[in-house]
Amino acid sequence: MDVVLSTSAAGGGAFSPIPLLIGFVAGGAVIFLILRLVFHQTVARAREEAEQIRSLARTEAETLTERAQVEAEKKSIAEKERYEAEVQKKRDELAERERRLDKKEDLHDRKLEALTLKDEKLTNLSETLQKREQKVVQIEEEAGQLLEKRKRELLRVTDLSHDEAREIVLQLVEEDAKHEAAHIIRKVTEDAQTEARDKAAEITLMAIQRYAGEHAAESTVRTIPIPSDDMKGRIIGREGRNIRAIEKATGADIIVDDTPGVIVVSCFDKVRQAIAAESLLKLIQDGRIHPTRVEEVVQSVQNEVGERIRKYGKDATLEANLRGLHPKISEAMGRLHFRTSYGQNILKHSLEVAFLSQLIADQLGLNGTIARRCGYLHDIGKALDHEMEGTHPKIGMDFARQYGEKEPVLNVIGGHHGDIPATSFYTPIVMAADAVSGARPGARRESLERYIQRLEQLQDIALSMEGVDEAHAIQAGREVRVMVDAKKVSDDTAWLIAKKVADRVSEEMTFPGEIRVTVLRETRAVELAR
Repeated sequence: MDVVLSTSAAGGGAFSPIPLLIGFVAGGAVIFLILRLVFHQTVARAREEAEQIRSLARTEAETLTERAQVEAEKKSIAEKERYEAEVQKKRDELAERERRLDKKEDLHDRKLEALTLKDEKLTNLSETLQKREQKVVQIEEEAGQLLEKRKRELLRVTDLSHDEAREIVLQLVEEDAKHEAAHIIRKVTEDAQTEARDKAAEITLMAIQRYAGEHAAESTVRTIPIPSDDMKGRIIGREGRNIRAIEKATGADIIVDDTPGVIVVSCFDKVRQAIAAESLLKLIQDGRIHPTRVEEVVQSVQNEVGERIRKYGKDATLEANLRGLHPKISEAMGRLHFRTSYGQNILKHSLEVAFLSQLIADQLGLNGTIARRCGYLHDIGKALDHEMEGTHPKIGMDFARQYGEKEPVLNVIGGHHGDIPATSFYTPIVMAADAVSGARPGARRESLERYIQRLEQLQDIALSMEGVDEAHAIQAGREVRVMVDAKKVSDDTAWLIAKKVADRVSEEMTFPGEIRVTVLRETRAVELAR
């Protein structure tokens, strides 16, 4: 600028554009340099930023790569574990199938061995029967020859006619045939009984072991304690009006004077006995005792007992796991809670017979549900025999038919005591379960009079047989020992006597469980030495 001013001054004040142009060029150069410097700085910063972006991108790419590798490894590990789990599951399934196949193979082998043994037994039995048949044919031939020989000998020795000799020979043959028949019957029956007894014992013992019910003998007499003699007098009432009102309303016998401090309620109908006993307890607690009050209390107790009866029936039906029972049948079963037989509660007995019947039926390959229903309802007639005439099997069968029960339940109810023929396998099953339940120790008891009467009847039946010298009932009537004359009775005939006695005892007597009949035949040889 100083140069320009100086030049202008030297020129005598004339204007020159050159300096101005030079100034513009210099300023442009400076601006260019400045712009270039700014450009290079901007480019450098851009390069640094680009480098930073590339570095960040590489870092993020590496991070994403590592993350992807980790995710891939996790997926690979999870897929491997899933695959290994599936493989292990398949291995377990194969192992289970292999175990089942081994079990089936073992079962098949056992069945095959059993069939082989049965085949061998059948073969041996067939051979035995063939030998026995040959022996029988030989015996028949010998008998024929002996008969012909005796016939000729009799005709020769005696002056009998042909018809008379024939009659004698026929008598001899009849005796021999009876003896031989008794021997064959004894042998065949013993074999059948042995096999059947073993199988029946196995099934029965299994059923008893798998079901064990409680036993408590109940009585037809119940005692009610009274607090004082004054209360006893109030119960009796003026001229006995109160006690007569109680007996009339309940149908039970009230005994006051026999035992001090208690009132005895006696009744064979356990429902009426329960009503009478609970009514007396309420009257004693209340203290107001007169005929009108007696009727009110008895009516109230009857309603309560009726509700309990229905509850007992429903609870027992649920315990027996039965469906489709008519409410009247369920109520009738509830009444059996108050009924006893030889001191055994009939409702508990029915439940026990139901479960025993199911166990036996399951072992025999039959329907356990049907057997349980048959066993549960077999004694339902005992809930109604106070109201209807006839035996409890007949009453129960008619009642069950009226409310929708079908065969084989009806046949079991009507035939479990042999009143009608059995038409299904469930009837003998329930008969066996009924006998098991009644014969258990402590399940039942009977009065002394009936016990003595049963023993005497048992001995009389045995003594009525021909050839019997003595008969003694032992083991509380569970067995009768019969002594026969060895000169009149053979071994085979003794067996027939035992069967006849057992058949008559089954037909003519009523008893819990079973009675063993033992016939003893003894031969004694006695000689005196002098």
